[in-house]
Amino acid sequence: MMSELEKYMKGMDHCYADEEIIALKTNALIQCDKFNSIDPTDYEKQYEQLKNMLGSVGENVWIARYFHCDNGKNIFIGDNFTGNHNLTILDINKIYIGDDVMIGPGTVITSVGHPLNPQGRRNHISITDEVHIGSDVWIGANVTILPGVTIGDNVVVAAGAVVNKDIPSNSLAVGVPARVIRKLENDVDD
Repeated sequence: MMSELEKYMKGMDHCYADEEIIALKTNALIQCDKFNSIDPTDYEKQYEQLKNMLGSVGENVWIARYFHCDNGKNIFIGDNFTGNHNLTILDINKIYIGDDVMIGPGTVITSVGHPLNPQGRRNHISITDEVHIGSDVWIGANVTILPGVTIGDNVVVAAGAVVNKDIPSNSLAVGVPARVIRKLENDVDD
């Protein structure tokens, strides 16, 4: 029989009240506190802390205060990333972010949810799914991205949107729930 931590590591439903899982979350709290206490003008030290606490970090990555995560090691960020103030990434499962991504203030990206039935919630069950965000994406302020979502390349998600399903590449998505309202031109020559 698998431990709750083994289930967690495989992205399976698990009990979040397990001692080993609580230890991971506690470490994330400590690492976020270290990051958030760094002098905001010391970009080199901030970058080193991000490389220490996250799964992987590309070049030219910047996240403003205050940043929060659930694990850290399940966050994979590409090059040229900007995460604005009060970014929360609940990375119980893996979260992949491509290159040239901008995320507005107050945004929440979550790979975890909980059961609809009360007994599952009383048993402290977490249900997880990966999140994938492509390259050349702009996520506006106060957006919520839910578990299992894939956002394609060259996507703009308008402020305040709740993304609960996939958004195809070259799209503008708005609303609650987010819906594509038009196609976007991709003028990048690679």
